[in-house]
Amino acid sequence: MGQVVEFASHHPVLIAGLIAAWLAVMVYELRMRAGGVTHVSAADAVRLINKGALVIDVRKPEDFEAGHIVNARNVALERIQEDQNAIAKKKDKVLLAVCDNGGLSGKAASVLRKSGYMNTFSLKGGISGWRAENLPLVK
Repeated sequence: MGQVVEFASHHPVLIAGLIAAWLAVMVYELRMRAGGVTHVSAADAVRLINKGALVIDVRKPEDFEAGHIVNARNVALERIQEDQNAIAKKKDKVLLAVCDNGGLSGKAASVLRKSGYMNTFSLKGGISGWRAENLPLVK
């Protein structure tokens, strides 16, 4: 322990940099958690779906009909924003919000988390990312 104190007293700039880096990581993590949006990759999304996650597709109905993830429900972002109970009685369930590229689903996930759906995630890259991983869609 004495060597650590001696090292710290001889290298104050290095220790200050270490503390600053640690604080920056902590601030970043806290901001991400406070924002309430957690993006998951396509591989993680598959794991969530296999464990029973409910997929909420916030795209327009015509885009949804052109191709969507198996067993997904099409619920418009506007409806989620207006009605806190748009996803009735699923507050304890894991939800995965999906859109074209991940932007709208991030908003939907944030709104759902603020409404009490704490296990809500957004698909990183949306359906485009899903297709890029060669994962199936149903029509």
